[in-house]
Amino acid sequence: MADAAVARTSARPPAGEPSAWDQLKVNRNWLGFWFMVPAMAFLVLFLVYPLGKGLWMSFTDARIGREGRFVGLENFEWLLDDRDFIHALVFTLVFTFVASAVKFAIGLYLALLLNNNLPFKAFIRSVVLIPFIVPTVLSAVAFWWIFDTQFSVITWGLVKLGVIDRSSPINWMGDPFLTQCVVIFANIWRGIPFIAITLLAGLQTVSPSLYEAATLDGATKWQNFRYVTYPLLTPIIAVVMTFSVLFTFTDFQLIWAMTRGGPVNATHLMATLSYQRGILGGNLGEGAAIAISMVPFLLAAIMFSWFGLQRRKWQQGESND
Repeated sequence: MADAAVARTSARPPAGEPSAWDQLKVNRNWLGFWFMVPAMAFLVLFLVYPLGKGLWMSFTDARIGREGRFVGLENFEWLLDDRDFIHALVFTLVFTFVASAVKFAIGLYLALLLNNNLPFKAFIRSVVLIPFIVPTVLSAVAFWWIFDTQFSVITWGLVKLGVIDRSSPINWMGDPFLTQCVVIFANIWRGIPFIAITLLAGLQTVSPSLYEAATLDGATKWQNFRYVTYPLLTPIIAVVMTFSVLFTFTDFQLIWAMTRGGPVNATHLMATLSYQRGILGGNLGEGAAIAISMVPFLLAAIMFSWFGLQRRKWQQGESND
């Protein structure tokens, strides 16, 4: 008994020495963990759980109003033979590639232009931001009015110029190819400000002394851009293009407000087709399968950007941590 009492006494921390709990309370890493708990709970509740639920539903035949039974890969196998899904997949890829490329080209040009000392530069910068500020639905209504078959302002202008006849207006929103061009143009118009302002912020961090040194060495404007601006802007370009591709690939509001996937399913993206099949059509399993089919493409875009940044760090001799 005496030995046990001595052992318990020796196990207690000496008087004046803080206990393990007191040490945890003042530990910065432990405090940081507790501050992260609310954010982690938010992500689990609104990101991880819906994604996991959608993944499970994609393997079931669930419909609105009843629980589904597990059917394995049946939904995905059926989608491979679905012409509307294949068309939506192809158009989503074309839509994303064309819109992202044009947005980057115009956005980079505007950023380089606004980086110079121009008169009314602050006003021009504010005007560039307008497409990003205007609500999506309002933009859709404006583009619908601009390209409406009967009331199109473009058609009216062409009629006044004598280019086309009033009795045969251009069927902007009725012809599948023209409608696809219209929605791509609308997405480009809305996405340019994000790229332009972000790249402009990156250009502001480039030291003017680098341009001065390059100019003294006989560098032209193109060489300044090729060997000074572009290398320093590469990390920002990678990040902004990743977000641009993700936003474009998952676009829903603009397409749904303008065309609802029409005419004849010509402008369906994977997001709008998933909504139509899963919510409006009531086939939750099929809609979830279409939505889950988007994930590999999104992960590929993220990994492409990540590997690009790592390669850039390796070229500069930096750590890949």
